[in-house]
Amino acid sequence: QVQLVESGGGSVQSGGSLRLSCVISGYPYPYSTICMGWFRQAPGKEREGVARIDVGGSTNYADSVKGRFTISKDSAKNTLYLEMNSLEPQDTAMYYCAARPTFGDYCSASWRWYNYWGQGTQVTVSS
Repeated sequence: QVQLVESGGGSVQSGGSLRLSCVISGYPYPYSTICMGWFRQAPGKEREGVARIDVGGSTNYADSVKGRFTISKDSAKNTLYLEMNSLEPQDTAMYYCAARPTFGDYCSASWRWYNYWGQGTQVTVSS
């Protein structure tokens, strides 16, 4: 059974930093086939993509977080990270990591494409 477990959320003031982690276990395919990403959902809003990393290590970011957030992974630890700097109140949301196997180069930006999800970790930024 695939499990994704996030940690690292919390409450910070505007301009602060947090580092989210997501440990994946039970993945039934080689880890070289996995797409992984971070998504977030604020109350009353649709879930949106924050950042993703494809099987080759290429990264993509939402325009709203470019230059502030960095996604990375440690394959030896089966862990995905999201380094968040210069946090703003509009970054307040539940943050989820997600994964899906791919046997090509394609990793979708849409949260609907991912089929493995963590339980989420809350990030709250106060002004």
